[in-house]
Amino acid sequence: MKDCEALVIGGSAGSLDVLLKVFPAINLNITFPIIIVVHRKQGTDSLLSDLLSTKTSLTVKEVEEKEAILAGTIYIVPADYHLLIEKDLTFSLDYSEKVNYSRPSIDVTFQSAAEVYEDKLVCLLLSGSNSDGVNGLITVKNYGGETVVQDPISAQIDYMPAQAILRAKIDRVLAIGEMANYINTIGKRPKDNE
Repeated sequence: MKDCEALVIGGSAGSLDVLLKVFPAINLNITFPIIIVVHRKQGTDSLLSDLLSTKTSLTVKEVEEKEAILAGTIYIVPADYHLLIEKDLTFSLDYSEKVNYSRPSIDVTFQSAAEVYEDKLVCLLLSGSNSDGVNGLITVKNYGGETVVQDPISAQIDYMPAQAILRAKIDRVLAIGEMANYINTIGKRPKDNE
């Protein structure tokens, strides 16, 4: 993997448990943003960012319209909005129709991020009960990015990662216990304290 400039993690049912296990082991000096697209009900916004904040000392926050994307920050997509990444590395929130019965749609964010970050993008698809994210991973691969899925055996609901493995070219299939170490190795290496 070339130096990662953004990690986008998508998931649905069962993915929150994975994030709660992985976040405590992510290095605090990561050199890229982590963008989380999780299917959830409206009104659970602050609850999710508050919950994830208890598992890491990295900044965890809800995405805001036109906000600049900063390395070392974990961004949570608000419920009921699609998230787009703009060429000037800001966020755009979109209220257009649902994709794969979902808003936010993982496909929409994966595809938007692929167009901006190209081969410096890593996308990780977790547990879930529909195929949202699969077409996005195909786009990520077409732009030269790295595609990663949760090992379906470890997924609470294996449909989403299993569909990705079936239909997209996947670079890595990771067990939950392997994810933090992988995330810690994909960014730019610090020059002075190697």
